[in-house]
Amino acid sequence: MQKGNISVQTENIFPIIKKFLYSDQEIFLRELVSNATDATSKLVTLARKGEAKGDYSDKTIDIMIDQEAGTLTIRDRGIGMTEEEVKKYLNQVALSSAQDFVDKYQDDASIIGHFGLGFYSAFMVADKVEVVTKSYQDDATAVRWICEGDPSYEIGEAERDMQGTDVILHIGEDSKQYLESDEIEGLLMKYCRFLPYPIRFGTKTETTYEEVEEVAEGEEAPEPKKIETEVDNIINNTDPLWKKAPAELTDEDYKDFYRELYPMGEPPMFWIHLNIDYPFHLTGILYFPKVSGKLELQRNKIQLYSNQVYVTDNVSDIVPEFLTLLHGVIDSPDIPLNVSRSYLQADTNVKKITGYITKKVAEKLNSLFKEDRKAYEEKWPDLGVFVKYGMVSDDKFYDRAKKFALVENTEDKFFTIEEYRERIKENQTDKYDRLVAIYTADVDRQHTLVEAARARGLDVLKFEHAIDAPTIQSLEQKEDKMTFVRVDSATPDQLVQKDEEKENLLSEEERETVTILFSGVVDNTGSVEVKPLDVQDAPVQIVRNEFMRRMKEMQMMQGMNTDMFPDSYQVVVNANNPLVKERLLDVEDEATRSENAKYLYQLAKLSQQMLSGAELKAFIERSMKMM
Repeated sequence: MQKGNISVQTENIFPIIKKFLYSDQEIFLRELVSNATDATSKLVTLARKGEAKGDYSDKTIDIMIDQEAGTLTIRDRGIGMTEEEVKKYLNQVALSSAQDFVDKYQDDASIIGHFGLGFYSAFMVADKVEVVTKSYQDDATAVRWICEGDPSYEIGEAERDMQGTDVILHIGEDSKQYLESDEIEGLLMKYCRFLPYPIRFGTKTETTYEEVEEVAEGEEAPEPKKIETEVDNIINNTDPLWKKAPAELTDEDYKDFYRELYPMGEPPMFWIHLNIDYPFHLTGILYFPKVSGKLELQRNKIQLYSNQVYVTDNVSDIVPEFLTLLHGVIDSPDIPLNVSRSYLQADTNVKKITGYITKKVAEKLNSLFKEDRKAYEEKWPDLGVFVKYGMVSDDKFYDRAKKFALVENTEDKFFTIEEYRERIKENQTDKYDRLVAIYTADVDRQHTLVEAARARGLDVLKFEHAIDAPTIQSLEQKEDKMTFVRVDSATPDQLVQKDEEKENLLSEEERETVTILFSGVVDNTGSVEVKPLDVQDAPVQIVRNEFMRRMKEMQMMQGMNTDMFPDSYQVVVNANNPLVKERLLDVEDEATRSENAKYLYQLAKLSQQMLSGAELKAFIERSMKMM
């Protein structure tokens, strides 16, 4: 068995870097500014430890465009490099000076880089890269390094007044957009807006107004004088809110930061400040927005950072799915990223972080519920979306959420699941010893059915949101002996099934006659049943089988073919309602019988708002004749 070392052909490295290392070309700016930040952090660490002597108060990182020269420069005032270090770190791909520094100083420095590849992203947009650098060390000489995107390079002495590094990109012909101010400022705002040292991108004009002196009563005040001043254009917030201790912050601080993140957004309902040091480092702020029923439109609003460097807004791998509707920021140096720092790589830390976030959210919701239930209930129309989504998708969250998840009935009263079980135990336990929770999917459209149920002393819940269908399924699976039925799934007397039998006031022959009459007017998708109900119940009712309707709805939600579950329903004729005998059986004219049957059928459809325009017109005309 022979042994050897795998060799890498250096002439092939640059084409690979240009095409495959990074998912987006624009990431080059993030990488180079991150390197500048690391260089500054290293100098700050050495100065704090007394290993670097001098005035290092100016930690500004400059981004400069020279359109005439076709260059983009990233300048830092950080640690700089000696010629030996330039040869070591720039001429050897994937050798990280950041990792060497961390290995030496461990927890004394917050360093972004890890892989030693970020610098080479410059060649994605530049035909030539120059580096002019000067080490912080006494008597250090400035060094210039030049490379034109191939394995050859030049190195020699240079002129530089201060410690630090200039990375000068000679932008290629196909990347000229990176010489435009708007383009660069947009990328800086996206990737670097919360880096810990000031990032200056030229200057901007700041407008103020001179204070106007008071004038005598009756005199007209002069127009305030406008004063325009050129100031540094610092594009980042070096001390973002999530890096601060919660005890130092006010509600207004959190709201201001939300406006900074989402200038056009509505104020959030509340927020959770994440801060953990063990077994991983994680900080952040998660805001609960007002969702207004829009599940999909609110996603991808959580920004993921690593050491204050923006990574992505697709956080589905680290934030539980139901919490991707939240807004805010998560920052962790322990999040495992791929080599381009654009995507997460799954490992045990990710699972731990996901579990921690879920636990913190549950604790926050439970405390809000306990501290001010009334305020919590007022927020429930928005808050319920998150809680129900979590209960459906996460078993551990379900167990925690049972304490603060609410259901609302048609009287606008709220109950926890346990409270509601107790409320309906007496009147809504069926013959199988199951608790039957009755609900409506639309209070207005199903008003008649809701009132008919309530007239029997039954309680009706409101489940009117898209998330409610899977929520019902989840509750039935996890709650002991509890089932849910919609108000149109049975006649009011059968919503809670009992062993009671009612006397039938029609003979078998009369029932057959009524069945034939209604079979002639009912749509092909409906079936007819004549059965004894209470005398005061409507003469005709339309019910939909709960199981079949749910299966059809599930297929529709998944975008599947619903032909297996046609839109069927059952027309139930109340054999004990006097109108059935009076308007149908006691009428000798066959045409009038048929018209009356059609009218009663349309009356039932009207009660559920099922009439088409033509049917409604016919119904009104028939009603006028009967008056």
